Amino acid sequence: MSELKKLAAERAIEYVEDGMIVGVGTGSTVAYFIDALAAWKDRIQGAVSSSEQSTARLKAHGIEVIDLNAAGPLSLYVDGADECDGNKCLIKGGGAALTREKIIAEASERFICIIDPSKQVPVLGKFPLPVEVIPMARSLVAREILKMTGGDPVWRDGVTTDNGNVILDIHNLAITDPVAMERALNQIPGVVSVGLFARRPADVVIVGGQPPQVF
Repeated sequence: MSELKKLAAERAIEYVEDGMIVGVGTGSTVAYFIDALAAWKDRIQGAVSSSEQSTARLKAHGIEVIDLNAAGPLSLYVDGADECDGNKCLIKGGGAALTREKIIAEASERFICIIDPSKQVPVLGKFPLPVEVIPMARSLVAREILKMTGGDPVWRDGVTTDNGNVILDIHNLAITDPVAMERALNQIPGVVSVGLFARRPADVVIVGGQPPQVF
């Protein structure tokens, strides 16, 4: 499967252009993209990173990491996903970087999602849906999630996000209307971000070993 991840990552390099500031996500597939992006370090302005993990890898390759506030709107964001449905809606956040990933996706004109075939699903929800939560609201949010979705929220014990928050993973979901669920979960006080990328889905999905899927 690692070879398919690498193939997807290398295909995404085709979308990089001279002079770009590239938005970069987090995860094992993105790590291959960062490695491939190293060959472009003298042709791009730099990268906006979604996590401390990706920042460290970018800097190790000599790629300048730029704050999003200084970068402004981005032309390109490349990231992976934990699940992807047929409408290019995603579940993300297995690496606990969902909030920064969502911010960079929103700031980007084009969002390229790179995955291996195991991440393709007909209906989102087999992978537990991550929700980033303010620590003091953890129990409150869990109770509201249970009432709202019928899913089983589980605290990802021992994990603190780069923003200093906690993660609840919602198990046992079948998300037939990702946009509506994303909107509803976002209304719970204490929720920082939801790992559904449905209101702003991917524009292009590159599956290792398959042709790109484009709107």
